[in-house]
Amino acid sequence: MADRPHHDTRTRPTTGLPGPAGPAAGAGWQPPEHEVEPAYQPVQINRADGSWTVGRINGWWRPSVGERAWCRVRALGRGEAPTWVPFDPERLLLLPACGT
Repeated sequence: MADRPHHDTRTRPTTGLPGPAGPAAGAGWQPPEHEVEPAYQPVQINRADGSWTVGRINGWWRPSVGERAWCRVRALGRGEAPTWVPFDPERLLLLPACGT
């Protein structure tokens, strides 16, 4: 599955995030683990229906220089599985991970 084309334009309705699905279009798709940068980044997720929910980014993947970064994001408290999506600052608002 890692050889899925990067030009897939389907959407991922399970994430609530609109836009191209890219390599994450296949169910259970993920980048090679050795290319994933672990993370712990709280986010606000702007869902396709316009609502907001709290979530967490727990991995980053950058396909190559100049290409859009992807993140593994999961909405909290909804029982949803983490999903790889292209990072979009209009849809994923990064929140402070620590501090006062």
